Amino acid sequence: MPWATLLADAASRCSNRSPSAERLSLILQLRSTIRPKPYAMPLPSFKVHFGGPDRPGALRDLLSARVAATPASGSIDWVTYYFRDRPLASDLASARARGVQVAVTMEARPRAAQANRAVIDRLSAPEALGAGLRPLQMFKQRLHEKIYCFSDPVPTAFVGSFNPSADSPEEFPDIVSEIGDHRVAHNLLVEIRDPRLVHCLLEHARSLHRNGPWLPLGLGPRAVRDCDIGDTQLHFWPRFGAHPVERLLERYGAGSRVRIAASHISNRASVACLRRLARRGAKIEIAAEHTERRVPRAVELQLAREGIAFTRLGADANVPMHLKFVLLENAEGRHAVFGSFNWTAQAYWLNHELAVITRDDDVFEALDRHWTTLRQPAPERGQP
Repeated sequence: MPWATLLADAASRCSNRSPSAERLSLILQLRSTIRPKPYAMPLPSFKVHFGGPDRPGALRDLLSARVAATPASGSIDWVTYYFRDRPLASDLASARARGVQVAVTMEARPRAAQANRAVIDRLSAPEALGAGLRPLQMFKQRLHEKIYCFSDPVPTAFVGSFNPSADSPEEFPDIVSEIGDHRVAHNLLVEIRDPRLVHCLLEHARSLHRNGPWLPLGLGPRAVRDCDIGDTQLHFWPRFGAHPVERLLERYGAGSRVRIAASHISNRASVACLRRLARRGAKIEIAAEHTERRVPRAVELQLAREGIAFTRLGADANVPMHLKFVLLENAEGRHAVFGSFNWTAQAYWLNHELAVITRDDDVFEALDRHWTTLRQPAPERGQP
């Protein structure tokens, strides 16, 4: 019997003052007939995606798939440093042609000064992105953030260490020789779905596109400031004052375990901070880039003298170790840190950078598993 009929019958019987036993029987019959509607479990706030020699092209393919999945009513907002991937640039141009609102803010002159030229020429054309592309050229500063925001299928922001810096076909092998082949580099992007964090990152990306860069040391107008939702904080550079990651490290000492994956370590203040941490009794492990331009030998020796376990990755096949994350744990809890930031003076004081500090268990455990994988002796591969 349909539940609506049962309800009508129950009302009729109750109006006739049926006995309590009969009313109870009707209630039980209704409960067995009416089923609660199924509901969707909420998506986790974070999901970590990795790239590397065992996952060639995985991160650029992830971004390409999300571009293709964005409907005409949607929006795509990117901020990035190196952008050399012309097929991915064509994906963005195609998205705009079908009605997607696309805005890309990128570094005009990265360290390899002409690296982004082909994509800038491609996307600046009126039939591509036109005004939707904003290359930023700054004196001494660099736009080093990596933020990829999508409106659909749910509002999402990807942040981390990955630049779409490899082209296909590759016409400038000298650039690849200088910056490395990031199709096979050790990299990550963290998919953020928490609406508060996504909103903050989207507003930040749009502010950069609309207003241009902040002044060094965080001076001048700032449309978006750091975002704190309790267990997770977003920290933006350039900024004035204490470094958020170093401030977090000061809370750790004896009995703590600290693991750092770093592509660049050269800043004296950073090295001093890590040495102090080791002297307070923390167990520190570092997995670093293999090139001495990014991590000088002198830095390795200073840290090793403090008992810090130091490993260089990627030398066998000239694979860049471009990961940027920190894992911290002690008896009181644990933190994970990831983003675009490097341990360099340029990153500390001048660049546009991003660091995410979180207590999220899913992020910590994903990075913890990946750390174990990184330290396993496995042959690294070059180009697929």
